[in-house]
Amino acid sequence: QVQLVESGGGLVQPGGSLRLSCAAPEFILDNYAIGWFRQAPGKEREGVSCISGGNSFYADSVKGRFTISRDNAKNAVSLQMASLKPEDTAVYYCAADLVATCYYNGGFYLGDDMDYWGKGTLVTVSS
Repeated sequence: QVQLVESGGGLVQPGGSLRLSCAAPEFILDNYAIGWFRQAPGKEREGVSCISGGNSFYADSVKGRFTISRDNAKNAVSLQMASLKPEDTAVYYCAADLVATCYYNGGFYLGDDMDYWGKGTLVTVSS
C-alpha cells in the first residue's frame, strides 16, 4: 500500500512562510507526477502545484509565491510557501499519479483523479 505523508502545516501570520513536505516511496518520486492540492472551508479542492519529469507547474493564484521541489535526502516533495495570505488557509494534500502531466493546452492543469493521496495538513494564515 502506497503511503503519502504530509507534514509542516501550522499557523503563520500573513506575509510569512511555511514549508510543507510530502514523504513518498522512492519509486513513486521517480515515476509519478506529484501534485499539491488544497481545500479551504466551504470550497472545492483545487490544485496549486505539480512536479513531473523535473518540471514544475503552478496555479496562477500561487505563482511567484510557492515553489515545489524534490528533496532527495528525505524522499519527499516540498512546497515552499512564501508571502502567505489569509486566503491560502486550507488543508493541503499531496497526491501522486502515474500519467498526470501537470499541464493542458499550454497551462497548468491538475485533475483530482490522482492514484494516491495523503491525508492532508492544515495551514492557517492569520494574525
